[in-house]
Amino acid sequence: MKIDHKLQALQQKLQGELHFDDLHRHIYATDASVYRMLPKAVAYPKNEADIRILIDYATKNNTTLIPRAAGTSLAGQVVGNGIIVDISKHFTKIIEFNDKEQWVRVQPGVIRDDLNRFLADYGLWFAPNTSTSSRCMLGGMVGNNSSGSTSIRYGVTRDKVLSIKGLLSNSEEIELGNLSKNDFDKKLEQDNFEGQIYRYIRDTFIDKEVQKEIKENMPYPEIHRRNNGYALDSLIDNRIFGDTDKDFNLGKLIAGSEGTLLFMTEIKLRLNKIQPEKRLMVAAHFDSIEQSMRAVVPAMKYNLYQCELMDDIILDITKQSPKYSPYRYFLQGNPKAILMLELRGTNMSELETQAEALINTLKNEKLGYAFPILKDEEASKAEELRKAGLGLLGNLPGDDKAIAGIEDTAVRIEDLPDYIEDFSQIMIQKDKRPVYFAHAGAGEIHLRPILNLKKSVDVRIYRDLVSEVAHLVHSYKGSLSGEHGSGIVRAEFIPVIVGEKNYELMKNIKTLFDPNNIFNAHKIVDPFPMDENLRYQPDREEPNIPTLFDFTQEGGILRAAEKCNGSGDCRKPPEAGGVLCPSYQATLDEKNTTRARANALREFLTNSDKINKFDYEELYETLSLCLSCKACKSECPSTVDMAMLKSEFLYQYQKANGFSLRNKMFAYSGKVNALFSKIPSVYNFFIGQKWFANLFKKSSGIAQQRALPKLEKETVTHWIAKNPNELKAKKNKKQTVYVFVDEFIDYMDAQPGKDVIFVLTSLGYEVKVVKSAESGRAYISKGFLEQAQKLAIKNVNIYKDLINENTPLIGIEPSAILMFRDEYLRLIKDKDLHQSAEKIAQNTFLFEEFIKKEFEAGNITTTDFTEAPKKITLHVHCHQKALSNQQDSAFILSIPKNYKVELLDAGCCGMAGSFGYEAEHYELSMKVGELRLFPALRKTEEKTSIAASGTSCRHQIQDGVHKDSEHPASILRVALH
Repeated sequence: MKIDHKLQALQQKLQGELHFDDLHRHIYATDASVYRMLPKAVAYPKNEADIRILIDYATKNNTTLIPRAAGTSLAGQVVGNGIIVDISKHFTKIIEFNDKEQWVRVQPGVIRDDLNRFLADYGLWFAPNTSTSSRCMLGGMVGNNSSGSTSIRYGVTRDKVLSIKGLLSNSEEIELGNLSKNDFDKKLEQDNFEGQIYRYIRDTFIDKEVQKEIKENMPYPEIHRRNNGYALDSLIDNRIFGDTDKDFNLGKLIAGSEGTLLFMTEIKLRLNKIQPEKRLMVAAHFDSIEQSMRAVVPAMKYNLYQCELMDDIILDITKQSPKYSPYRYFLQGNPKAILMLELRGTNMSELETQAEALINTLKNEKLGYAFPILKDEEASKAEELRKAGLGLLGNLPGDDKAIAGIEDTAVRIEDLPDYIEDFSQIMIQKDKRPVYFAHAGAGEIHLRPILNLKKSVDVRIYRDLVSEVAHLVHSYKGSLSGEHGSGIVRAEFIPVIVGEKNYELMKNIKTLFDPNNIFNAHKIVDPFPMDENLRYQPDREEPNIPTLFDFTQEGGILRAAEKCNGSGDCRKPPEAGGVLCPSYQATLDEKNTTRARANALREFLTNSDKINKFDYEELYETLSLCLSCKACKSECPSTVDMAMLKSEFLYQYQKANGFSLRNKMFAYSGKVNALFSKIPSVYNFFIGQKWFANLFKKSSGIAQQRALPKLEKETVTHWIAKNPNELKAKKNKKQTVYVFVDEFIDYMDAQPGKDVIFVLTSLGYEVKVVKSAESGRAYISKGFLEQAQKLAIKNVNIYKDLINENTPLIGIEPSAILMFRDEYLRLIKDKDLHQSAEKIAQNTFLFEEFIKKEFEAGNITTTDFTEAPKKITLHVHCHQKALSNQQDSAFILSIPKNYKVELLDAGCCGMAGSFGYEAEHYELSMKVGELRLFPALRKTEEKTSIAASGTSCRHQIQDGVHKDSEHPASILRVALH
């Protein structure tokens, strides 16, 4: 890349950061929309002084500043060719809070759910509730005038704006808030930029013809979700220009302006009392979309808190989601649509009465065929299923995707059935099937056509479709954007919705505020064409990228990366729960998100002209801090498996650049440990010598702070050879099982292996252990895929005639045994052997899974265990969370009658196998542990046992909090009668 000396000079002036390398430009080239534009640079301003410097630079260099928060915009709002200004890292303070007056002042980078966690103790909340609320930020919500599922009860973000402070295009600070007539007149007298703005507003909107044009051509005011450029109607609905007693507030204009008028630095928001705790949801099932639309008006008479739609396409996609498929339990039959009708209150019996009346109303109207009632936690799970819809749409196989563009239209609810019928006719004419979901009670259905924007013919359909729908929406005096904004995709159709005169007025407002066009240029006015600058080049020749892992299911590794639609689940903070994404949570750097890694892979693999398309330092940089926790495989709605993508990348990259000595050492650790296990005392003596350990760690790139793991004096396999009777059932034999003794348990952590065997035999199971190959986990983690493939083939050949539904395979270390259910199925290419691998996978269990299954079958009972009391704090391995179920570990530890288990929602421990041992990763490893796990464990009472299912987790706990922890099997062994 050619050195830009002006950007270098700018970089030196900022207290924050400025990046203009290829990696940052590529990972910020997209948001959650279909658009892609390479920015000039990416800035992380540290304070308002930095923003002033950026404004000055943009003015003098004829460029634009594109404000960005979480980057989850669906219309291309934060895509552009100027400087991306990311406020998510430093503008994150809750500045001021008044619980009596119920308002809060925040910086724009405060996450919506973080704010509500802060407010919860005061019984207050910020009500607008987007599906991205775990990571979306208030600056973005104001910029888009976000709504969410609660808008039918609590209104939209614009309704909550009390004042907005920001910097104008000349760097002058301005605060826009409620003004009385007297205050407004004082503004007119100011001899500055602010005064100029107010004088223009006065002179323009005092004109009755202007007001008439706005009232006649803007969407119906009863459509509370309406974002079509600038909110001109908000400027005349006040005591200055209208007949109401409302104060004038120019901040209402900023809401929905998408960062095009000023640079927001502070927001003062009105709060609401938190909604009633008791909730009941009627999940009304329908045989058609049309029937569900006709049910909205009668349903809304019941003072609903939510009225949300899901269609059968989304419901079908949830079947494939490891996280969300269990949430489908309430479905009856195969509904074409479901309306989720939420009631809230303080008395559940009263809610049940209301629900019965609601159901009877729908039945009397012959609307719906099933009406399951979900309460409290059940309703929360159903809501999560609905909220995941956006991300899950990325799981449609192949290049056909549910595309945003017409997904944000809103009409009056009484017009909804006719509007949807007209819309459906357009889709039939184009032979395209849409997805229908979301906010039916607000008159806004997210309508997504399924298109392949890699084909120019579908791009043409895309433009035609948005144009036709814009005219259809106008015929209903509706809004083309209800909450997602105009961005790029809808901006050029704003004149269709509001009329040419109102659009000219919007252009004048843009020029008034931003005469040099430095704030998010080409959004709302003078827009980019909606069918250019797309994420994919239409009719391109798809790159053929050979891989060792089998990505046939996705259509190749490129499409596996393309599954990421930018929804940003990987940016949620630790307080949001789950694991995803530990490297981002510890660094707050977009570069370290799953999204950034997927974007980088897509960008470089698509545009590379190298023979080895993986041979880029930039890819190595962004993937190097991935802990391979696999949380993205389960917690990302698009199920992007970055751990597998990283492993493939490392394999391909190292083929071009060589395999380092340290990577070889870790990859071949199983073989090394097998060799030294013949002389464990000698090995342990040397690594126990400080001088030797320090020398070894320094020469190997291992963190000096880490204790080197010792080898067991007696491996599990040696113990079995000496004590074959230990494998026999100790009471009436129930079943024969095979136990997979992996290389981690065998050589370095034998006690859990012995305890698993002891518990199984004590409960009446005959155990068999055959000589197996290593699992291959160490090879996978370091990109030695050819070696891992050989082990996978060997192990499947060993077990293919042994494992079936009657003789299952049971494993101990999650990262090892779960390879049979995950990576092995991608490594084995032979058709017959793959079928054998699938059979083994179906009958492979973690120890915890097997014990739970047998308990539920009645083969194990609480009477098998002690009645003595014990408190247990449990942390579960990331791979178990992603590929299995952490609840299983908690369940089996609760089988003893008086055992009380606290299952920590503490994310990743940070060790991640060899990752935490590497010197350059040690600090990050410990920082990840300190996010949640270490503080939680420090609070445990001395008598409380700590359980951890992963070997590396137990090592990290010892290094992090200096406390011992045990495998769940070890705790159960002590509990046996």
